[in-house]
Amino acid sequence: MDRNQAIGFGLIAVLLLAYSFFFSTPEKPALQATQDKAKVEQVQSMAVAEDDSLAQARRATALGAFGAAATGEASTVTLENQNMVVTFTTKGGQVEEVLLKNYKTHDGQPLYLFDKESSETDVTFTTKDNRIVKLSDLYFSPSEVSDVTIGEVAGKRIAFRANIGNGQYIEQVYTLHQESFTLGYELDFKGLESELAGNAVTLTWNDRLKQLERDLTQNRAKSTINFATVEDGYDYLSISEEKETLALDEPLKWVANKQNFFTAGIIANNQFAGAKLTSSVDPADTTVVKALSSEILIPTKDVVSGAADFTYYFGPNDYKILKHIGDDFDKNLDLGWGIFSYVNKWIIIPAFDFLENYIGNYGIIIILLVLYIKTILLPLTYKSYTSMAKMKVLKPEIDAIKERNDGDMQKTQMDTMKLYQEMGVNPLSGCIPMLLQIPILFAMFNFFPNSIELRQEAFLWATDLSTYDVFAKLPFTIPFYGNHVSMFTLLMTASTILYTWSNNQINSQMQGPMKFYSYLMPVIFMFVLNSFPAGLSFYYFVSNMVTFGQQAIIRKFVDEDKVRAKLEANKDKIKDKKKSGGPSFTERMQEAMRQAADKEQQKRGNKAKK
Repeated sequence: MDRNQAIGFGLIAVLLLAYSFFFSTPEKPALQATQDKAKVEQVQSMAVAEDDSLAQARRATALGAFGAAATGEASTVTLENQNMVVTFTTKGGQVEEVLLKNYKTHDGQPLYLFDKESSETDVTFTTKDNRIVKLSDLYFSPSEVSDVTIGEVAGKRIAFRANIGNGQYIEQVYTLHQESFTLGYELDFKGLESELAGNAVTLTWNDRLKQLERDLTQNRAKSTINFATVEDGYDYLSISEEKETLALDEPLKWVANKQNFFTAGIIANNQFAGAKLTSSVDPADTTVVKALSSEILIPTKDVVSGAADFTYYFGPNDYKILKHIGDDFDKNLDLGWGIFSYVNKWIIIPAFDFLENYIGNYGIIIILLVLYIKTILLPLTYKSYTSMAKMKVLKPEIDAIKERNDGDMQKTQMDTMKLYQEMGVNPLSGCIPMLLQIPILFAMFNFFPNSIELRQEAFLWATDLSTYDVFAKLPFTIPFYGNHVSMFTLLMTASTILYTWSNNQINSQMQGPMKFYSYLMPVIFMFVLNSFPAGLSFYYFVSNMVTFGQQAIIRKFVDEDKVRAKLEANKDKIKDKKKSGGPSFTERMQEAMRQAADKEQQKRGNKAKK
């Protein structure tokens, strides 16, 4: 190559370099940047993998004899039936999520009663060399899902095993029954008797309850930890905004995280050795209903002998379902105490379930339920009305007594009782039928707020009969009332005032302050029930209207002239009876009252003289 060619090639090279520098497209640097970024991510991924491997190696060393199961890769496995999907994680072999397939949250989202973000369970135990080991530290290998039949119930089963070595292993077996909300759970520490220290292993259950219902206040008021001891049965942590901790040193049958309409709990087929239960709430945190924590002791002898057998329940607070579980687990559904609970179980729920089988509209079901209850109570309603009718026909005599005694209440009361006795009238006969209706009245206060059948069921303007209806939203909050107007509550209030007015036209005893308070009470209840379930207010509204109609019909069959004639006949009979016998118990009581009144009047006279 001569000198001129060399100079030519050099100039061409310079021009090419200059062109590539000044006129190159931006894609090449971007491509280079992408390649560089990919290399960095690859290096970071390798570093994370290396860090995770190092962490697993360190954890394996810290776990001693259980270190053989400390390495692995987490994955998930699911079991599913008609009601729910249960997801398990191989890291720990525990339940990770529970989806209830047939329910939604208040805002229409899938209802996860248990999820990895807010809920967790774990089992912790202590080894003979004082190491604290959690199942979540170990990796489990899942078996194939198999079909099983227990008794006549079909289901699916899966086992998770963590091999420790030398034929030793920890195995957890889960069985999901078909058409059920229960999940069988067996825990077995095979061949590990010599490795465990202490009398119990600890099942921890932490649950930061998510809001499932529209009314957060009601959601919190209905959420707590329920439990049942072997000796005393059902009990619960108090429902309050204060943190509460309860340590139980006695055997238990079950522990449950109970909400408005759903419960997640664990039942021991044998028994738990004890538990520490904690409930707390942060009123300022609207993302969490309540924080519930349980530390449940499982006897070590059970886990090493294969007798640690339990049942998880993830499902609705439905009496038809809960009553079959046993050990008072149905008390997670609050049906009231004492007689009110029995009224709900024996009268209200069977009638409601019967109507539910044939009618799909729950507003119509409530109307028919009212008619059913009012038919049962009709004899008592008739008895109460006829008693008030007797009082009404005696009103002229009672008014004359009041005028004659000129404000002397004690003397007026004595003379009025004397009149009732002469006429054969029992003033309590009108009250007793009303008192007999109270158990049903108050049973409804527990039935409607806790009836999952009404949850998210619409009727008229109410979108959900299990919570309050919002007919109008207020731009401000009224103390003790709220920031909304419940139309069903207003209708209930108006019907109660109408019913009270109707009764006051008949009941001659309702005078003065008592009459004022009879009208004040419905107004007070309007404030109290404004945030109660729409189904409850609608029930009372319909009940008042049906009762009002019953009384209008009864009034046509009760002739006041005949009532008066009957009282006059009673008066003559009583006079004849007095002639043939001595004074009655009532007469002796009246005489005692008269003597006491005379003594009191004499004392006042003596003081006035001094």
